[in-house]
Amino acid sequence: MTSPYFNNLIGAKALHLLPANDVLIIDARHSLTDFDFGANAYSKAHIPNAHFLNMESDLSGNKTGTNGRHPLPDLDVLTDKLRALGLRDDMHVVAYDDAAGAMAARVWWLLRHLGFEHVAVLDGGIGAWTQTGFALSTEPSTPSTGTFTRKPSLNRTVSADEILAQLPIGTFTLVDARAPERYRGEVEPLDPVAGHIPTALNQFMMNNITEHGYFKPAQTLREQWVDLLDDTPLNTVVHYCGSGVTACHNLLSMHIAGLDVSPTGAGIYTGSWSEWCADTHRPIAKKS
Repeated sequence: MTSPYFNNLIGAKALHLLPANDVLIIDARHSLTDFDFGANAYSKAHIPNAHFLNMESDLSGNKTGTNGRHPLPDLDVLTDKLRALGLRDDMHVVAYDDAAGAMAARVWWLLRHLGFEHVAVLDGGIGAWTQTGFALSTEPSTPSTGTFTRKPSLNRTVSADEILAQLPIGTFTLVDARAPERYRGEVEPLDPVAGHIPTALNQFMMNNITEHGYFKPAQTLREQWVDLLDDTPLNTVVHYCGSGVTACHNLLSMHIAGLDVSPTGAGIYTGSWSEWCADTHRPIAKKS
């Protein structure tokens, strides 16, 4: 069921008009190189009534050294956390960050993974909120007890084994969301091995964003995806990135473009490159 307030994205003015009792706002700010950044930024100032969720401890699970930098969290634990923040089945969730939606898209995807449909990313993030003239708060939000119930996932996930098994025949169309230089294997600032999964295409997640930090219009995004994928069946598309975070941004952009709105459509390889390259038996590719 489509939300009467938004469809995957929401603007600052629209968020400001939402009844406070009807929306749960999630601050997802995070730095991949400074794990304390998000909590510190939240304590300094945040959108009023927002709750902070940490990418490392709330939005990711335990790391084993072979399951990637941001493995999926225990979904029952995440459900309980959201319920403890006051989430009800009849509410809306809005996630924001200060990174063009790169972190907020993970919240969008995780809520959908819990079967929660009415979730959106704040277009332009916290910058759009302040640029529109709305005030920030330094007061921590007060949690309340919610009644959210987990439902069947609205997402499709793909495992490393599934990707490896299909490589000889190319069943999947892999799309790498990392920066081109990381995709090509020229640099790798976060993982021990550079390169990409063989056969993967590259669609840098920042290609979804305008120079002002907002998502491009739906038609522009549609044209970009059609140019990249041509007539590739959407149910063969599998997004990945460094650790399963910005891959969600590419999937979100497909939803915005109206290209993929089904749980049986494009999928996410949640372990992504950081999991893939942890096993030396898995092949890697580089491009000059």
